[in-house]
Amino acid sequence: MLGFSVTLPATRLAVADLDPWLVAFGRSAVAGVLALAYLYGTNAPRPTRAQLRRLGLVVLGIVVGFPTFTSLALVSTTSSHGAVVIACLPMATAVFAVLRDGERPPAMFWLASVTGMVAVLGFIAASGGLSGGVSLADVFLLVAVVLAGLGYVEGGALARELGGGTTIALALVLSLPVTMPVTFALSTTSSRGDVGTSAWLAFGYVSLVSMFLGFFAWYAGLARGGVARVGQVQLAQPVLTLGWSVLLLGERVGLLTVLTALAVVACVVWTQRARSYAAPSTGVSIWRE
Repeated sequence: MLGFSVTLPATRLAVADLDPWLVAFGRSAVAGVLALAYLYGTNAPRPTRAQLRRLGLVVLGIVVGFPTFTSLALVSTTSSHGAVVIACLPMATAVFAVLRDGERPPAMFWLASVTGMVAVLGFIAASGGLSGGVSLADVFLLVAVVLAGLGYVEGGALARELGGGTTIALALVLSLPVTMPVTFALSTTSSRGDVGTSAWLAFGYVSLVSMFLGFFAWYAGLARGGVARVGQVQLAQPVLTLGWSVLLLGERVGLLTVLTALAVVACVVWTQRARSYAAPSTGVSIWRE
C-alpha cells in the first residue's frame, strides 16, 4: 500500500507534461517488458486455458482499465480529490470478493457499502458537481475503482495458484500485443520536447512500482491472507495519498476532503466487520465454470 499510495500523485505529475493515454499504456508496456524478462528468468509455468480467461479480467481491471481512467481523470482534477474517490476501492474489492466466492453477507454489509458510496458521491457534489453536474474526471475515477476491484480480486485468487509475481507478469505480457503498439504510436505523435524531469521520473515510478513491483507484494499478500482480511490494509491508502499529494504536489487538502476520506474508511471497516459475520458459502464463483 505504501508503494500504491504514491500512484495518484505520480500520475498527476506525469500527465502534467505527457499525454495521459501515453502514460496509461506506456506504463503497462514498460512493465510488460520487465515482466517478460521475469517470466523467462524464473522459468514460470504456462497458465492453463481456464487461467488465461481469468487473467483476462486482471488485464481488463489492472493493466488497462485502472491506469487509463486514472490518467484521464488526473488531467483535470487533483491527486487529493482522486484519493477520496479511490477510497472506495477497498469496498469495491470486498463486493467483488463476495460475488466471486458466492457469499451471502448480511444486510449490514450492503448498507455499509451503499453508505460509503453515498459519502463519496456527496463529496463529488459538494466539491463542484452541484454547480455544473458530475465532472467527467469523477466518472473516470469511479470506473477506475470498479475495474481495479475486479482486477484485485481475480488476481489475488490466481496468485494462490500461480504466485503473486507470476500472476501480474502474465497479465502484463498478455497485454503487450495491445500496449506496445499503442505506446509506440503515441510516442511518435506526442510532443516530448517540453517534458520535465519530474514527469519522466513519475512515469518511471508508475511503470516500475505501481504497475509491476507493487503487485508482487500485493497479490502475494492477498493469496496468503485472503481478500477479506488483507484487503483492510487498503484503509491506509487514501490517508497516505493525501499526505503525498501535499508533500509532492503542494496541494491544499481541505476539511471536507479529510472528513470524507475518514468517513469512507469507517464504512470500509464496517463492510469488513459485517462480512466477517457472513455464513460460509457453498456457492460457486460467478466467473468459474
